Amino acid sequence: MSLLPRVPTQVGPVLFKAGCPDCGARFELSAGSLRLAIGASRRTTFYSFTCPECEAAVRKPAGERIIELLTGGGVRTLRLHSTV
Repeated sequence: MSLLPRVPTQVGPVLFKAGCPDCGARFELSAGSLRLAIGASRRTTFYSFTCPECEAAVRKPAGERIIELLTGGGVRTLRLHSTV
């Protein structure tokens, strides 16, 4: 008998819960439907997606925890560099 926890051998796709501020729809998005931009400040660090209901472009701020979840779930990330 093993005391080690069982680890699934196959993991399904990661889905993220999201909402649209324009139409109010709630839905799940795959990692491929989201984009993450990491900038030099809180104002320039955000994630974005297109609402599947109303097709509005949505942009929301991303704090440290959101960044961890999105990058860990395979969301494509763009690192913005300062020109200073």
